[in-house]
Amino acid sequence: MSCWLPGCPALSMCRGLAALPITCLKRAKDLKTRLGILFHKPELGHQTGSSSKLQLSSRQRDSSQEVLEWRESFDQLLKSKSGVNAFHTFLKTEFSEENLDFWLACEDFKKTRSKTKLASKANRIFEEFVQSEAPREVNIDHETREITRKNLSGATSTCFNEAQAKTRTLMEKDSYPRFLKSASYQDMTKQATSRGTSKRSHT
Repeated sequence: MSCWLPGCPALSMCRGLAALPITCLKRAKDLKTRLGILFHKPELGHQTGSSSKLQLSSRQRDSSQEVLEWRESFDQLLKSKSGVNAFHTFLKTEFSEENLDFWLACEDFKKTRSKTKLASKANRIFEEFVQSEAPREVNIDHETREITRKNLSGATSTCFNEAQAKTRTLMEKDSYPRFLKSASYQDMTKQATSRGTSKRSHT
């Protein structure tokens, strides 16, 4: 946006931005990226221009009842693809999505049949999530970290079981209750409930 007129707000804004330190502009860009994740999550049917709350799309394949079932147990949430997506978006707001990403990576790892691929995947997962100071290090104790490291020497489909279980427990006891209380999930349940009520009134 540009303007040649004197006193134009756009011109003043551009001059103001130019005067900011590069570090401030970079931080603003990073913040915009993170906010963009929340405002553009197609699989959750999020509509731009509202708030950072998740919204349930009428075209979403999962039933409204399934959304309500997520609060019954953490297992119910993890069984639902949309539930996992909603929980993942919530974890991003707390900057702890690496826990769920690690859990999902482990689930995918268990399905690997090739021994060669099993070993390479194991090393990749360990380097990304488990080793000390990993790029996306999960919150597990030192003992579990070392057990997992030793398991890599003869990688099998179970070598991440203990670390995965610890991460799952952490999410279930810590993040999951907050997700259920979040404005995002409360908004989704209201939409699901109202949709269910509307369907019953038309039958």
